[in-house]
Amino acid sequence: MKMYFYYGVMGSSKTANALMKKFNFEEQGRKVILLKPKIDTRDGEGIVKSRIGLFCKALLIKEDDTITNTIKDYDRPDVIIVDEAQFLTVSQVDELREMVDNGIMVMCYGLKTDYMGHLFEGSKRILEVTDTIREIQSMCKCGKKAIINARYSDGKIIYKGNQIDIGGNNKYRALCHKCWVNGKV
Repeated sequence: MKMYFYYGVMGSSKTANALMKKFNFEEQGRKVILLKPKIDTRDGEGIVKSRIGLFCKALLIKEDDTITNTIKDYDRPDVIIVDEAQFLTVSQVDELREMVDNGIMVMCYGLKTDYMGHLFEGSKRILEVTDTIREIQSMCKCGKKAIINARYSDGKIIYKGNQIDIGGNNKYRALCHKCWVNGKV
């Protein structure tokens, strides 16, 4: 079994890809558990929803809980899919890695870096222990590859603040490095 990390900027269809993978595995008769960190409440508690409208119920992982405890009431899955994996803790990622070593496929979807270009704790650990890393690419408005999730307010890019500020298109825009540096929202 393998652990996969599918990363990309906001709006790159990470969640849509995760939900399609879940559907495909279930069509093949595989047991799939969809997880999401509790901190992400944009689409309602326990809902994973893509910008194109796909959605599904998910189990919520609390920051101070284990993956094992979160899935204890369910049959052993063949596959675990985690959306918004950047919000996992190091110990939760390590636990997922152990599950892979014990025969469960794990697919993590999330952001690699925050709005300042710094790795999230969960993403950093996933990059350190995963078998396969795949970028889901997206484009900046200028046509170059987007690599930064720029946070903005009142049409201006914000370069300082708390790492986590949950939001969507109302707070973030995927930009190339040059547009981000130049403050072009």
